[in-house]
Amino acid sequence: MSNKDIEYTTVSKVAGPLMIVDGIKDVAYNEVVKIKTATGEERTGQVLEAFMDKAVVQVFEGTKGLDTDKTSARFIGETMKLGVAKNMLGRVFDGTGNPIDDAPPIIPEERREINGNPINPYSREYPSEFIQTGYSTIDGLNTLVRGQKLPIFSGAGLPHNEMAAQIARQAKVLGKEEKFAVVFCAMGITAEEANLFIRDFENTGALERTVMFLNLADDPSIERIILPRMALTCAEYLAFDLDMQVLVILTDLTNYAEALREIAAAREEVPGRRGYPGYMYTDLATIYERAGRIKGKKGSITQIPMLTMPDDDITHPIPDLTGYITEGQIVLQRGLHKKGIYPPVAVLPCLSRLMDRGIGANRTREDHAGVSNQLYATYAEGCDLRDLVAIVGEDALSDRDRKFLRFADEFEKKFIQQGIHEDRSIVRTLTIGWELLSILPKAELKKIDEKYINKYHPEKIKKE
Repeated sequence: MSNKDIEYTTVSKVAGPLMIVDGIKDVAYNEVVKIKTATGEERTGQVLEAFMDKAVVQVFEGTKGLDTDKTSARFIGETMKLGVAKNMLGRVFDGTGNPIDDAPPIIPEERREINGNPINPYSREYPSEFIQTGYSTIDGLNTLVRGQKLPIFSGAGLPHNEMAAQIARQAKVLGKEEKFAVVFCAMGITAEEANLFIRDFENTGALERTVMFLNLADDPSIERIILPRMALTCAEYLAFDLDMQVLVILTDLTNYAEALREIAAAREEVPGRRGYPGYMYTDLATIYERAGRIKGKKGSITQIPMLTMPDDDITHPIPDLTGYITEGQIVLQRGLHKKGIYPPVAVLPCLSRLMDRGIGANRTREDHAGVSNQLYATYAEGCDLRDLVAIVGEDALSDRDRKFLRFADEFEKKFIQQGIHEDRSIVRTLTIGWELLSILPKAELKKIDEKYINKYHPEKIKKE
């Protein structure tokens, strides 16, 4: 008799999202478990740990109502898989991969292991092709390229969900016509937020090219552990089997980390920093490192993970570890949000480590690097002068300093600020940049090649 046919009625303990089964035989790590409750309801679990004759099982639908005397478990001999097919595009799935959009069930072309396979480092292609998000602060100053992992660090109450929806609507690959898709994975969001995302994607037509995976705040938190892995399994199929350029948006990774901490506490593990498990770095890496490009494959997976920093603390373990694994970060600032600026992107602490390979002639525009560097340097000096004004007053400033101070104000109003439905092209972003730089004397534009100043400066364009 195989393990598939054995129903174990030896559940000895239920703790948090975990269930312990005694007297087991031939059970493996990550194996899927079918659990039958006293009322006949079936739930799904996964083996977290198997030792001697005991198995620790995480129950995805939660352990509420489980009676240790009347609950049975059956180990099915395989790991968790997701059925994938091309017609997943335009569909909405729940935290266990089941459709929740009232459309017919997906008929899978094949079933894939949700933990995926690591990409051989030798087979990785270096990311170098521009993706336009429509946001000036990202496209102009922290450019996203295909295959990159570029997280957004936000805080409670900041508009990261609005940004996620806008990026999903607007993101596009420039140049030759290519198949582009978005995999949108939301963990721990409210029903209201979920409905807003769905309506927004339906009304704008973005849903046709989007696959949505949703875990609501009142759904079992344990589902948040498998949801990003399901989303990335779907993305790998679209990218590497169907040759699509796929953008994966994961929000909110903080809810994922909280679920990890909940499991670690239930297992009575020795806690690491701030109570999070010591293996959180490795665990996050298993999600982030599934982005990339593979030699010989046309498709790519680009990731924008979003996370809310507890107490707006960028040194908190979740953003801190994320920063080590990913290739840069976009940071949202509460001060800009209070000024009514959307998106409230704090330009100075932001970074895209792969930007240099994705911009320039034949990708964005030849003057992009110089304009970006000049905008950053000028805004940084303007922000420093604001601090100085708070001490000595504006009357103590020179004419030059006043121009830099004016630049900082105008930069926030015209470059950072944009409408929630405003989709700027990279050319429009660079044009706004040049208009702002024209506030300064040409002699101050030290980071831009003179031939580009002569070609793109508004003064030159007006003469023509």
